[in-house]
Amino acid sequence: MTIAEPLELRDVTVCAPNAPHSSISAERAAEVAATLKALADPARIRLLSIIFASEEGAVCVCDLTQPLGLGQPTVSHHLKILVAAGFLSREKRGTWAYFSPVPGALERVTSDLASVGGPANA
Repeated sequence: MTIAEPLELRDVTVCAPNAPHSSISAERAAEVAATLKALADPARIRLLSIIFASEEGAVCVCDLTQPLGLGQPTVSHHLKILVAAGFLSREKRGTWAYFSPVPGALERVTSDLASVGGPANA
């Protein structure tokens, strides 16, 4: 039986003090993640595409179910998420809800992603 060579110990002081610091706060990271989470669904992307392309400026929820092939409750759920995330505004007209794009909402996503990269990438 042979005696094993002693293990070499790593100098742990070399890597710990120079650990990089995040250039985005935890709160800001949560905000960006919430925005991206709202977009992380194919139905929501399609809804935004339809509404942002509308020549009338607003689209009735009743006109959104057929193009998506989804029921009205499901479409309303997705629209509620997009409104909460600041991509759409909602206006009640009689018994129907109409949805309009929020100006600058899509540009905000680009800005949010740039902020993740810090000042050098902003």
